[in-house]
Amino acid sequence: MNHLDRLADLIAHARKAGADAADAVLVAGTSLSVERRLGQTEHVERSEGQDVGLRVFIGQHSAIVSATSIDPTGFAALAERAVAMAKVVPEDPWIGLAETAGPPAPDTLDLEDPVEASVQELLSRAAIAEDAARAVKGVTNSEGASAGYGRTEVLLVTSAGFAGRRVGTSHSISATALAGSGTDMQRDYDYHGVIHLADLDDPAVIGHNAGERAVRRLNPIRPQTGKVPIVFDPRVAGGLVGHLTGAINGSGIARGTSFLKDKMGMRIFPAGVFIHDDPRRVRGARSKMFDGEGTPTQARALIEDGVLTTWLLDSRSARQLGLASTGHAARGTSGPPSPSATNVYMAAGVIGPDALIADIKFGLYITEMIGMGVNGITGDYSRGAAGFVIRDGALAEPAAEITVAGNLLEMFAHLTPANDLTFRRGTDAPTIRIEGMTLAGA
Repeated sequence: MNHLDRLADLIAHARKAGADAADAVLVAGTSLSVERRLGQTEHVERSEGQDVGLRVFIGQHSAIVSATSIDPTGFAALAERAVAMAKVVPEDPWIGLAETAGPPAPDTLDLEDPVEASVQELLSRAAIAEDAARAVKGVTNSEGASAGYGRTEVLLVTSAGFAGRRVGTSHSISATALAGSGTDMQRDYDYHGVIHLADLDDPAVIGHNAGERAVRRLNPIRPQTGKVPIVFDPRVAGGLVGHLTGAINGSGIARGTSFLKDKMGMRIFPAGVFIHDDPRRVRGARSKMFDGEGTPTQARALIEDGVLTTWLLDSRSARQLGLASTGHAARGTSGPPSPSATNVYMAAGVIGPDALIADIKFGLYITEMIGMGVNGITGDYSRGAAGFVIRDGALAEPAAEITVAGNLLEMFAHLTPANDLTFRRGTDAPTIRIEGMTLAGA
């Protein structure tokens, strides 16, 4: 009996125990990671596990139980426990299996790498990365380097007849370097994670970047407070896109707790700005053919020519809003589905990053954000930051101990993307410039 058959058997036990409908999800994973610091191996960890979750429905009542074993001899007891729980929980008029679920299409996303890393291979990558970081002139210490490999298998079966499986792998490398000494010490990092080992950056490049970035941050100043243009480096610009996806999450829209709740169909970014969600990108970090409820995924524009076009919906939030699921349900084994974005990116603009800052007499170029001071209800934004002063159209001295603030609606409306988009994370953006933000410094 394979895992799909086992989950179907678990569903059958749930129906026999009295459930009107049910679904079951299995998540099985293997991970291997190493850490190295100052030339010594500090940590090696391998973990393997599998978890199964059963969700049952009795009328408008629902309950979820989970277990760390997929032993068929325990299925009857697991199902009975879930049904007993469902009978005593309050009604929820919006629950149920997804009406939008369909037979899974053939997986063409190339998400499984047959190459599995060994401990020695990971240690070698970490060593190369750390040695490259420490070799940079001005680097005085190391927080180490790490390398990892993982493989995850997800299976979903429902009583409505859906049965799907997806497998994904991951390879990663990171390094963190320190420069200077005492209270003048600065740190920085570089990281890369991919589906296939063949796409992974050279560990020496990762380490060298970390070292150079740490050295560049030495002797920072604290700029004067004022309203200035703020430019976000690509490695932090994706956070702005993340604030958008959080604000158009169907759960928040249904509760009325988003600052964008009344903005559907309205222009909230300048004309020419496009933001896409692409769950079917080949080798994408969050790619999937079907979501956590079995609904087929599809690429869509979240922002089209500056206009908000959609919410991110699972079946429950879709029912609350009188809409159809957009295929954005995500779930684990111990909780219900909820909306979540996949591979989101802001499309590249038309000018280069140098041209983007060329007319700035005084501003700030941000390379690191600190804290999570964002109010999802009002859109108010206030976060710690570090980076570089922009002076006369060029990057100048490093800056630290500062806060940048604004309101996301105003920030979105005064945003300009550069043309340097690259896909390195689950949420990506090019260099972004925003006019008139408040810089709180000296």
